[in-house]
Amino acid sequence: MASARPAKQRPTPSPTGGAQGGGLRERKKQKTRESIQRTALRLFEKQGYEETTIEQIAAAVEISPSTFFNYFPTKEDVVLYDAYDPMAIQLFLDRPKNEPLNVGLRRVLEELAAAFQRDEHVILARGRLFLEVPELRARIGDEIERTQVILAQMLAERTGRRPDDFELRVTARVVTGALYEATIEWMRSNGRRGLVELFNRALDVVESGVRLSAVARTKPRNRRRS
Repeated sequence: MASARPAKQRPTPSPTGGAQGGGLRERKKQKTRESIQRTALRLFEKQGYEETTIEQIAAAVEISPSTFFNYFPTKEDVVLYDAYDPMAIQLFLDRPKNEPLNVGLRRVLEELAAAFQRDEHVILARGRLFLEVPELRARIGDEIERTQVILAQMLAERTGRRPDDFELRVTARVVTGALYEATIEWMRSNGRRGLVELFNRALDVVESGVRLSAVARTKPRNRRRS
């Protein structure tokens, strides 16, 4: 099924908002936020998450700790911040209104592919921290819930349904879970497998209906005796 507006006609989106415009002040704030996150991730990787202080991050970015708190309430929020959410939302809402939702989601992922590839190190660093740091791992559920709510609102905007519509909420929940598992698979491969390719595979599973009766049982592997 062809898209009404090919992805190649758009400039590559960037976390700093270059492809989407916006006020100069907001773009500057976005760049500062990105700089803080990248610097923090570099310090976490070099000396450890627990060992890195907010004061050290602020000093490395050449801002005051009070300025740091203007952008991030806590050290955890530096890792939690995802620059791609607003990009994905805008790209999705800009898609043709008569385009099937599944096609629109895939086109948005394709348009974000270059940004994902460019920022692969940052995304992997965030993912490793999510899995390794207990206080961050404890917030994964909250982040999944937040993403599900955002997706439900996006779908509601496109379909004219209410965000609390039951079928819409179920759809958003299933898609969010599928994309989360694709992300985990990507991190386990240390980025060797394409993130967008895994996203599309996850959406293939969702679109197939995920019929439990069709999932073949596999024979348990023989365990070696010690």
